[in-house]
Amino acid sequence: MNGKNKVARWLVGLGCLVLLASSILHCLAYVKFSRPAVAASNLPATLQSVFSVAFLSMAWSWLVLAIIVWLAAFHETQLRRPFVLICGFAVLLQAIFTLPFVGLFIGNELIGAASLLIIAGGFAFEPVRPRVEAPAG
Repeated sequence: MNGKNKVARWLVGLGCLVLLASSILHCLAYVKFSRPAVAASNLPATLQSVFSVAFLSMAWSWLVLAIIVWLAAFHETQLRRPFVLICGFAVLLQAIFTLPFVGLFIGNELIGAASLLIIAGGFAFEPVRPRVEAPAG
């Protein structure tokens, strides 16, 4: 493995760790702050459950994306670069489109930083060339 791919793996790995930390913090924030606040509110039970599902499914999506990117980055396949870039841009779009609704806070900053690290690493990967096997005989 050359130096460029090592740097790419470090960037993607760091981005995955930040995304994983965001997912864990999101779940902890739900348990500590959001769930008690929503339970104490006068929202109907159906809206309270919708809030819970939305909050936890966002954390779940970050966890799944971090795992997909991690696996793609550390296995040399021809689709490594597209997988990493698609997932990185998906997280970046999520950060951008939630910004007007929730404003600046640590969550958006963390997933924004994670997405930029993943995207930078994705562009740093060199294309994987197919292996040519020697003829038997």
